[in-house]
Amino acid sequence: MTAGRIDPELATAIARLEGDGWLPLWRDDVADARRNYRELALIRRGEAAEVGTVHDDVVSGPDADVAVRVYEPAGERRGVTVVWLHGGGWVLGDLDTADGAARRVCTHLEATVVSVDYRLAPEHPHPAPVTDAHTALRWAATLRPSDRLVVGGDSAGGGLAAGAALLARDWGPRVDAQLLLYPGLDPARGFPSIVENAAGPFLTRADVDWFWDRYVPEPALRDDPAVAPLRAAGEPGGLADVAPAVVATAELDPFRDETRAYAEALDAAGVPVRLLTGPTLVHGYFGLAAASAAARAEGDRALDALAELLAT
Repeated sequence: MTAGRIDPELATAIARLEGDGWLPLWRDDVADARRNYRELALIRRGEAAEVGTVHDDVVSGPDADVAVRVYEPAGERRGVTVVWLHGGGWVLGDLDTADGAARRVCTHLEATVVSVDYRLAPEHPHPAPVTDAHTALRWAATLRPSDRLVVGGDSAGGGLAAGAALLARDWGPRVDAQLLLYPGLDPARGFPSIVENAAGPFLTRADVDWFWDRYVPEPALRDDPAVAPLRAAGEPGGLADVAPAVVATAELDPFRDETRAYAEALDAAGVPVRLLTGPTLVHGYFGLAAASAAARAEGDRALDALAELLAT
């Protein structure tokens, strides 16, 4: 842990998680890792935000059905539908672990939220998760065709959102904005922050390696822009005309530099982008809002930036 820079409330919370055996996230056994992550996600979310209605549905995809959970706000809707893709390293997580984040997005933006239970690696490596994300995005576009459509997510889900936004640019539907919270974008793991923040806090280099090696075990697929969106910058068409984005990282995140590089690449391609840097914060801070006022404030800042982006 990097002393002196981390938000003190986060430092206390993470030390408690480590002491109680919840961290690290990776485990020798995938099933054990999933049980651990599910329990951790449920205890760290705090009080769930009240929404109007929640219902589950199933979307037919090209090679698999995709379960989704649809949240509607209790009061006025703002004409926005957000497709939300949960974190968990493409290996962990489900609709229940994403419930707190989905409710927060729903209430803060007064938007419909479609939370996606995409297939998980290693049983379903790339491209299955991003295919499911794109399937859900297509389906969400038909719910209220006049809505502004957003694709977003945190961590692995942020990476899937970026990949789905690229697929949507080329194959539809029209996406009006992206919300990328500390996304995983570089299967090559070549940026300095993955070394600088190898010991975390919260997410470590060992976690990152464990996740990527299960999500994209085939080296030949690691340059696919749908899994490594930075690669698109060097291809025909590049990143031009991808949906405008709010991109958020954290100072003590192994993914910090790749996230920042992607925001810079979007800007260079003429895509409107807002970058939030998350001083003193760690990977996963959106899900640690109950433990830290600074984490809560930065998450709200990202949602406010998205609302501002949609307003323009």
